[in-house]
Amino acid sequence: MKNLRTRRLIIAGALVMIGLLLVLVILQVLAPLQPEKKPTVETEEHSYRPVYHFSVPDKWMNDPQRPLYFDGTFHYYYLYNRDYPKGNGTEWRQATSKDLVHWTDKGVAIPKYTNKNGDIWTGSVVRDSQNTAGFGKNALVAIVTQPPDGRSQEQFLWYSTDGGKTFKQDHEQPVLPNPGVKDFRDPKVIWDTAHKKWVLLLAEGAKIGFYESENLKDWRYTSGFTSENIGLIECPDLFQLRAADGTVKWVLGASANGRASGQPNTYAYWVGNFDGEQFTSDQAAPQWLDYGFDWYAAVTFENENPTHRLDSRYAIAWMNNWDYPNATPTMDEDFNGVNSIVRTIHLAKHGQQHSLISKPIGALNERTTATQQPRTIRVNGNKSLGASGTAYQIETDISWTDARNIGLRLRESSNKKRHIDVGILTEDHALYVNRRFTNHPDDKKQSVESRAPISPKAKKIHLKILVDKTSIEVFTGDGRTVLTNEAFPPLTDQGISLYAEGGTAVFSHFKIEQFKPIQ
Repeated sequence: MKNLRTRRLIIAGALVMIGLLLVLVILQVLAPLQPEKKPTVETEEHSYRPVYHFSVPDKWMNDPQRPLYFDGTFHYYYLYNRDYPKGNGTEWRQATSKDLVHWTDKGVAIPKYTNKNGDIWTGSVVRDSQNTAGFGKNALVAIVTQPPDGRSQEQFLWYSTDGGKTFKQDHEQPVLPNPGVKDFRDPKVIWDTAHKKWVLLLAEGAKIGFYESENLKDWRYTSGFTSENIGLIECPDLFQLRAADGTVKWVLGASANGRASGQPNTYAYWVGNFDGEQFTSDQAAPQWLDYGFDWYAAVTFENENPTHRLDSRYAIAWMNNWDYPNATPTMDEDFNGVNSIVRTIHLAKHGQQHSLISKPIGALNERTTATQQPRTIRVNGNKSLGASGTAYQIETDISWTDARNIGLRLRESSNKKRHIDVGILTEDHALYVNRRFTNHPDDKKQSVESRAPISPKAKKIHLKILVDKTSIEVFTGDGRTVLTNEAFPPLTDQGISLYAEGGTAVFSHFKIEQFKPIQ
């Protein structure tokens, strides 16, 4: 009996093993028939969603609208198209922030196509603390461009009594009708404290028109400022800043296109004086707040400290260009729209000229994590660094005596064929960003290397470079020169190397800081 039971156990065990083997065979046969589980594009490793730049939640974003600070929060509106890419028309979508780094989406505040006046274009919003318009103390009043017939541009008033969450149109008649011109848009409204009135600027072709009002409803033309050789004016701007020596100056700015005359296609500005009716520039030629290809429709806005409002301002721009607005891989992820980082801007005097200087907002430093500080590096030729990444900032001093072309290759591929170059051409006295050797938005290949002038006497320069998945922003040490550009390297391209041609360059005080994703 014992032997019989043993034989039965052996047979049962063998049957179990045979069954398990059959199951394994079946699974092996069926495995190729199962759909492959591919990583989703929304994972950080496979997404072009920026790590630390503000981007639209979905669909389309273009022009920023000047943010307002009240109740401890920055309230930011931007042009948004929920129907992109199959439908047209923009509206105002809102985001809020405490520090201009972390943003919370609040949805659409001024919807498009809600009346006969069409969709919502660029404008500006003010807080009517004295109830000059009659909608209540601290009501938000927005003056925006709308095209009633789809072509002509007129200015309409919208207001909010719920803190900017929603807006209503006062009535369907324009507060500034079109006088019969083609370009008549992008109103910018400020409060003129000295003359106790509202001032409005309009983009009118190559001219900026000035208007005045006591109630935000009835506007009178006062003067015009005409530009030369910088194309069509858009998104005008007007503000005051105080230099370190105590001098207070007015700054008139606008987005413009100076490419035909060898100038940038970004934010032009003039420093001068404003008497309440007319702006007078200290110099005829504009200065530029950015020399890259992708810093457009910029706005500046007041800081959060009322006792130091004249000491500094903030600035933010749309990182794109109307020459190639839809050429981005982010469209595969159902969004197209990224802002530059927020900058702090100051007024400084260089010789006899006042200029704006830019610095990345300090709150960004709180989002950096691992820091690498390589030793001082002498380069003659090429040298790869033991660092990599897709979202980081680099600071370094670069000095030279005889080298002709010096710089950094960023987002470099493992085979060294793809990279973005940030460098100095010493004989041309130029700082440049070259995106020719990686994926970039300009199919015509006319906008591949942006340049900015540096002093012919320079033998040393300090650079701070901010890299993200779809952008690169380069700041010089004194803050007078910035270059902002889009680029779309494959996400696996993460190398960093240094180069010097025609001589030796020294890279010192080198620091690399990685950015943590903004939650």
